[in-house]
Amino acid sequence: MGVKTRELLGVYLNDHLAGSTAGMGLARRIAASAQDVPVPAGVLKRFAAEVTEDRAALVRIMAALGIRVRGYKMYAAWAGEKLGRLKPSRCLPGRSPLCSLEELEIMRLDVEGKAAGWRTLRSLADRDSRLDAGRLDELIARAAGQADLLETLRADMAERIFS
Repeated sequence: MGVKTRELLGVYLNDHLAGSTAGMGLARRIAASAQDVPVPAGVLKRFAAEVTEDRAALVRIMAALGIRVRGYKMYAAWAGEKLGRLKPSRCLPGRSPLCSLEELEIMRLDVEGKAAGWRTLRSLADRDSRLDAGRLDELIARAAGQADLLETLRADMAERIFS
């Protein structure tokens, strides 16, 4: 891998790690507000745990590739996720049902982005022995399952709100 390619990959993976950091916070918030979503709380807790595991997998992949984690991107993503909670659509003192719908939609976008990142790495695994193609296949499949879950929850929530 050339120096320029390595630099580009470092930026790309750090951007994905930042998204994963924000997504981890959102997944935990969705799991914590399970009463708003028509699914057993254990399903959402497991989902949040998987999102956390996926972030850790990305950190391990970056380490295997010798790519340094850019802390400032993680802090910015963390702060952005926290600031996102302050949107004007929030009802005070209660929580608007739109909050849960929007969070599910945002989380679905995050998972789709994560899956795209795994697919990019999977295409590189054929040329780079530091990448475990089998593990990336597992991560791609898990992301597909997560996206399916979120779409089911999103559709159910939209139906409940707007019917």
